[in-house]
Amino acid sequence: MIVPAWFGLGALFLFGLALGSFANVAIWRFPRGESLSFPGSHCPVCAAPISWRDNIPVVSWLLLHGRCRSCDASISIRYPVVELLSAALWVLAGVLFGASLQTVFGVFFFYLLLILSFIDLDLRRLPNGLVGLLFGVGVVGVLVSQFTKFVALPLLPMGSGLLGTPVVFAGVGALSASGVMFAIALGYERLRNVQGLGMGDIKLLAVMGLYLGPYALLALFLATILGAVYGVWSTRNKGVALGEGTMPFGPFLAAASIVIAAFGPGVWNWYLSLLT
Repeated sequence: MIVPAWFGLGALFLFGLALGSFANVAIWRFPRGESLSFPGSHCPVCAAPISWRDNIPVVSWLLLHGRCRSCDASISIRYPVVELLSAALWVLAGVLFGASLQTVFGVFFFYLLLILSFIDLDLRRLPNGLVGLLFGVGVVGVLVSQFTKFVALPLLPMGSGLLGTPVVFAGVGALSASGVMFAIALGYERLRNVQGLGMGDIKLLAVMGLYLGPYALLALFLATILGAVYGVWSTRNKGVALGEGTMPFGPFLAAASIVIAAFGPGVWNWYLSLLT
């Protein structure tokens, strides 16, 4: 039986929405070393347990007008936003990779990037446990592509010759992207005598290389542009001097990774056309 595309994408949307609720839990609890399963969902203000009817992704937040049923405390709009972003990313993976093993790894990649982004926004760090999990799954995906007939990772078309080999393509991406980032971080520290980039960002770039191959360099370039634009905007609107304060780079790396996963070859060809 052939399953209609809309059915598959609809299922991905619902699963993404449901797992978006868990993403909110992971974003808060994982970096703080708390259990992801106990205690159950509860109001952070009055600690009242949240019943199933008040825990339906997005819908419950809308019906409760963003308020706790027990104490009427405000519930951040970020909860439904994360749920919707999760659902959108699951659907995007399905649209990009279709009914394939790549969709499974693409979903996992996008989903973990979402969680890592919000943790970085909150705490200015990327937990080794989550980055390591993303790395481990990436290694498994590359080995599956290398030694079986199934294509899992990388997510983008490989090159020719040695770069047509999954292990080489992913390895070059991981080493080149993280190596460039490490060189930039080292140069910045030597120049200004202060650490400008965290090791978490460098580790994340190595992981991105497993999923994107050498296109991870393109993601780094795009993330740098996005970060620079945000930095200028912050300078003008928040009164922060350019180069002062801290800014999480993880969300920009995550956003750039998703864009490159979707449009990497097209972006690269467009860039080459500017040089000719």
